[in-house]
Amino acid sequence: MKAKLGVSALVLLFLGGLWLVAAPFAVGYQGRGAAYVDATINDLWLGGSIAAVAFVALVIYAADALRELAHRGVLIAEHRSEGRDGRPRSAAVPSRHADS
Repeated sequence: MKAKLGVSALVLLFLGGLWLVAAPFAVGYQGRGAAYVDATINDLWLGGSIAAVAFVALVIYAADALRELAHRGVLIAEHRSEGRDGRPRSAAVPSRHADS
């Protein structure tokens, strides 16, 4: 539950940062072809920073989740490769076809 809440917060921060970058142009307080006003510069730097930090945090979370899944998968594969008596199974696979 905590992970879902954290990822949701990071996604909202990322989207908020993207909105801050797009807002001067979407809302229209930055004139087309005009020099950037202070509010536009502020929105671009702050929004870009927020979006970048949230994106990096999402990538780190995803990498950690994949690492954890891979770790669990290796443990499961190692467990399956053992026989019921705990010894490793033979690598040789018996042939299904009888020799004629």
